[in-house]
Amino acid sequence: MVSTMILLALFVISMLIMSFNFNKKKKIFFFGDSITELGMEPGGYISMINEMIEKEGYAEKLETVGSGISGNGVYELSLRLEADILSRFPYMVVVYIGINDIWNKIVTNSGTDYEIFGTYYESIINKLMAANCKVLLCTPAVIGEYADGENEQDADLNLYGNWIMSFAEKNSLPYVDLRKKFLQYDQQVNVENKESGILTLDKVHLTDKGNELVAREIWGAIKRIK
Repeated sequence: MVSTMILLALFVISMLIMSFNFNKKKKIFFFGDSITELGMEPGGYISMINEMIEKEGYAEKLETVGSGISGNGVYELSLRLEADILSRFPYMVVVYIGINDIWNKIVTNSGTDYEIFGTYYESIINKLMAANCKVLLCTPAVIGEYADGENEQDADLNLYGNWIMSFAEKNSLPYVDLRKKFLQYDQQVNVENKESGILTLDKVHLTDKGNELVAREIWGAIKRIK
């Protein structure tokens, strides 16, 4: 009887130890659309962040989880927030959304109106914060790379991006202004004023250089979050 109790106790202890070892990594979720979905592929920005995590000695502390779905806008993120993010106990969530909300205004005559975008976005972030989850917000970058500012949806990108930054500052939340970084890079490098092919393949989805820029900016911001 005593030996059975000892074996049972040892079993319980071993399970607790295994559970601790399995769960010790902090999970960083990347929540977004096809840009994030592709980010998990080889050469994608999340894969590059994984390489940085390994190289800089964070591999035993951090784990990345991609949660990007092609075609998603802020509304779709709100619908799957509980199942795809909150139920999986994230340490941090990087929210990178907005391109489809803007692009689809032209592509499919849908998209998301400015006021509605803000309502859904704020709801998502409030729920993440209520779950004691750290967040990092990203502005949508570009829909077209004309360095002279003639991209058709630049005004909306500025409008939505400025809202995200204002919301972040009002709530003391960290953010990465990817739009500013993309514009600066294109103005310096895109001397032929190409619509794509510098940081994007098709005005939106990322080239190797685009993935590298996004990875560097987001990883730098993640390390600054306490």
